[in-house]
Amino acid sequence: MAFRSGLEEKVADLMVELGVKYEYESTKVPYEIQHSYCPDFLLPNGIFLECKGYWDAEDRRKIKAVKQQHPELDIRMVFQAPFNKISKKSKTTYAKYCERLNIPWTSYANIPIDWLV
Repeated sequence: MAFRSGLEEKVADLMVELGVKYEYESTKVPYEIQHSYCPDFLLPNGIFLECKGYWDAEDRRKIKAVKQQHPELDIRMVFQAPFNKISKKSKTTYAKYCERLNIPWTSYANIPIDWLV
């Protein structure tokens, strides 16, 4: 069996020596952590603009959760480089990720004026 750390392996060895039966990482327990979302910009027309140069996995999860839990919010993404990939191993770009979540996006150089007025 492959343990994640040397300490886990030592504890498992101790339990084997003592004849203690155990299961290793056999159970998953869901949990939620309450967070607050603070958008970069709130416009008078009710649109939230979220600006990203680098869009890491944690921020993607946050935006996804906010959109799912608050579909009434009009959140729009402004990227420095919308065609950057979300990771080295993925073909998905920031833009494609937004499209999958039905989130309008643009690059900084192409912000539609009608978003702002």
